[in-house]
Amino acid sequence: MATPRLLYSTVLARSLHSCRSKVSQKWNCMHRIKYSTAVAVEPPLDSYASLSAGNKIRGYTILKVVPVSELNLVSVLLSHDETNAKHLHIARNDKNNAFGVSFRTTPMDDTGVPHILEHIALCGSTKYPVRDPFFKMINRSLSTFMNAMTASDWTLYPFSSQNKKDFTNLMSVYLDAAFNPLLQERDFRQEGWRLEHKDHNDPSSPIIYKGVVFNEMKGVFSSQHAIFQEAVQNNLLPSHTYGVCSGGLPLAIPDLTWQALREFHSNHYHPSNSRFITYGDQPLEDHLDIIENSVLKHYNKLEQDTSVPLQPRWAEPRRVKVSCRHNEMLPDSSKQTTVAVSYLLTDVTDVYESSVLSLISSLLVNSETAPFYHSLIESNLGSGFAPVCGYENSTRDTWFSVGLEGIAEDSVEQVLNIIDETFKKVANEGFPQERVDALLSQIELSTKHQTSNFGLSLMMSLNTMWNHDADPTVGLQVNEIISRFKKEMAANPQYLQEYVKKYFIENTHKLTVEMSPDEHYEEKQQELEAAKLKSMVDRLTAADREEIFTQGKVLAKAQMEEEDLSCLPTILKTDLDTVGVKTRVDTTTLDGVEVQLCEQPTNEVVYFNLLTDMADLPSHLKPFVPLFCSVATKMGAGGLDYKQQSQRIARYTGGLSLSHHISSSPSDLDMVLQAIHLQSFCLKENITPMFELWADIFNNIRLEDVGRLSMLLKMSVADLVNSVSHSGHQYAMRHSASNLSEANRLKEVLSGVTQISFLKTLSENDNQDRIASYLKDIAQHVLNKNSLKCSINAESSAIDQVSSQLHSFLGSLSGAAECPPTHTQLSSTENLKPKSKTHFSMDFSVNYAGMSVPTVEYLHEDFAPLRAMASLLRNKFLHREIREKGGAYGGGATGDAAGQMSFYSYRDPNSLKTVETMCSSADWISSSNFTQQDVDEAILTIFQKIDSPVAPGARGQGLFLSGVTDDMKQLHRDRLLSVDVQQIKSVSERYLKEPTVQGISLIGPENEEITADSEWTISGREPCCQLPSLS
Repeated sequence: MATPRLLYSTVLARSLHSCRSKVSQKWNCMHRIKYSTAVAVEPPLDSYASLSAGNKIRGYTILKVVPVSELNLVSVLLSHDETNAKHLHIARNDKNNAFGVSFRTTPMDDTGVPHILEHIALCGSTKYPVRDPFFKMINRSLSTFMNAMTASDWTLYPFSSQNKKDFTNLMSVYLDAAFNPLLQERDFRQEGWRLEHKDHNDPSSPIIYKGVVFNEMKGVFSSQHAIFQEAVQNNLLPSHTYGVCSGGLPLAIPDLTWQALREFHSNHYHPSNSRFITYGDQPLEDHLDIIENSVLKHYNKLEQDTSVPLQPRWAEPRRVKVSCRHNEMLPDSSKQTTVAVSYLLTDVTDVYESSVLSLISSLLVNSETAPFYHSLIESNLGSGFAPVCGYENSTRDTWFSVGLEGIAEDSVEQVLNIIDETFKKVANEGFPQERVDALLSQIELSTKHQTSNFGLSLMMSLNTMWNHDADPTVGLQVNEIISRFKKEMAANPQYLQEYVKKYFIENTHKLTVEMSPDEHYEEKQQELEAAKLKSMVDRLTAADREEIFTQGKVLAKAQMEEEDLSCLPTILKTDLDTVGVKTRVDTTTLDGVEVQLCEQPTNEVVYFNLLTDMADLPSHLKPFVPLFCSVATKMGAGGLDYKQQSQRIARYTGGLSLSHHISSSPSDLDMVLQAIHLQSFCLKENITPMFELWADIFNNIRLEDVGRLSMLLKMSVADLVNSVSHSGHQYAMRHSASNLSEANRLKEVLSGVTQISFLKTLSENDNQDRIASYLKDIAQHVLNKNSLKCSINAESSAIDQVSSQLHSFLGSLSGAAECPPTHTQLSSTENLKPKSKTHFSMDFSVNYAGMSVPTVEYLHEDFAPLRAMASLLRNKFLHREIREKGGAYGGGATGDAAGQMSFYSYRDPNSLKTVETMCSSADWISSSNFTQQDVDEAILTIFQKIDSPVAPGARGQGLFLSGVTDDMKQLHRDRLLSVDVQQIKSVSERYLKEPTVQGISLIGPENEEITADSEWTISGREPCCQLPSLS
């Protein structure tokens, strides 16, 4: 199952987990068919054995009770007798309990009404009549996740927590927010949109559009991918709610009225249109009692039809063309066209049919052995798959898309012909059995692989099908679906080919979308917005203008008011565990290499990590390390070409990956660990082939195919360029920190805008042989036994077997084990600037800001109060100034990284004003009368992170990767628990007040005021480091 591609959330989410496969990662996104089990893997709770269909419980009727052994859970589906509200409880021995309430929300215009309603519902309720209780609960809770999100046809309010008291608190707040929101016009104006003077204190200043969602969606559609994705869905499913943008188009959002929003709430946010999901080890009866007493007993059944009909099928294919902004960051300005063909498939409520089509989609496009990878990617016509690529089951009718981005406009017809011919070839030849077997192996592994927030993953995966009244318990029964699939395959050798013929070759509901850049796109959008604004302003009477000025003042006053928050429930600092969880690890030596062993309940899965030192790598090679990591598992190795390698990786492992790893010593910022981090996991029965794959890479990696290398490089550049509009705040922070230390400079070189610029230059260079030679040099330096260390997480019964296989692997490597990777002095290559200001001028509608100042190492006594200060600033000052008053989607500060404090804003209509706000943080600390309770609440948000659940495969990795021991963590914990007001003020004076070293970076549209200021470096034309030449 999958989380919808077009998804909008209330806050800049703490990710559940990352999703990649060119099937686009727009807002929040989960893997297609992926069932990853949670931390606990004990048998389902015995207390549910007595329940059966037809039983009455707490005003509900049980519809179904389904044990699912492969996921170690019991699912209970219920219906509320009075309101017909549905409830799915997933009982599992997992203390990270999750809750969600979902409504089917079906807008019929582009005003973004469900999205704006999702924001405003969290701005105060009957029981909790304070401004923005949702954000205030973030620092009164130990939640492991809190958010709200809007898809194309549903809105979900989910959270998770390991603390029972906290779980009950959050459920109370969420239930009242969803069913009894105040929906005040003031909040509509702040979160949705409003007309307001640019300076709300100056009635002579121009009247402009303001609003959080308005600016958020301007940021969303700064992305070419977002424009294309919206165009595909709107045009493939035009007859009902999918024909409009649920998040809201910026030019349509000002058409929404407060009255229309309130009406939408009354029609959609009702128990009869709701679905509740609870997950974890807390009793079902407790949840039902709270929901009944808080909400359901106050309602009767409502006859309101919000169902989404199936899309009427077309008799003939259709074709549309859309425009987008030109992306100056991409290497080839003549190849920025995107084209994809989309096919409407089946009803998402047919779970088996949808599952088969999802499997076929994976066979068609996922991995180097897929037919479309061969025919499209290897054609070298484009830079990668189109942003919508693969199976999409987030709508009532599922669909499949395939195409290319980064092509020349005159290559469109060639791409379309390739797509048609590829389908015909697959229909005639089918799929190799080994590819089907590999895919099924991946599914088996994914049911055993454990993640830390499994309940939320399930909730997101099941919600779409359940939203359309499918039985969600069927979607949990992975083994039954796979068993039926295998039987059908065995009975009919043409089984998959018949699907391909039916759903692709013979399917007339087929849409071709072509998108090409328009150099004047942004200018045209600005003109349209200006014209709409002028039309609205010109209609204003003198009384209207006076009212706008008055409302602006009223809103600003409300945003500054101190509130009595005593009505909100809270976790107290005294509720925290004073002693942190410890993880036992053992250290041994195999073939001279240090190995960390961690026995964990990994559910028959083995997790392998390896660090190989790169401190001695010549400086001219280090910028090439990310490219090396990206291609090392995709070029072939040993006796395997890259396709055979890809096939074996898929068959026997959950993937092999390499990444650079830079971390400062917890006791000395000048001592830095520079390494390449290798990771993989597999079922314990596949340990031997997993290590054989790694041995091939170490001993005989193939890097001579410059054609293949050039293609992978081009794909990497496109992916990174497209990531800026989604992660601009991270790029801004990373760049702003690059002048603070040599370690931060190196991080910028390896993973910042500097790296994007570097890879773009490489992709434009004709000397690909030189690039290949540099990568071979890196391989020679790091793919040996000279400076390694390894870690294994596995069940106790597998440790000996894994150790034996690891010993054999290490024995096969060249070199002699000397010393493991360790923290060493990072030599200076250039003088660090005391102050830097850089503006990356990009064709975006909004800004992303970052500011960083140097602080201290992890073990320094000031690190805890600095971290608490960042949390306090985010919750009490920056959120109000940057989001509420400034209209940005997100803004705050983080002190989690040792050695620096960084400030950020995300999808921000302001630039220098935001920077001024960040720079005034020390003044706010010194002048504000914040209390010890405020400090304690700031500490709570830090404990959300340090006490967040850790999957068995990841336990002990803090020690392995960064040298942070359990004793060090306990010392930091003790210091955090003792932080007080005076410590906050003291560290503010020392580190924030007039810092001697500071970096400021902005990513966003051209800015005349910045251009005229000589203190700013414009467009990053002067990189923060000297990069190597290929000449």
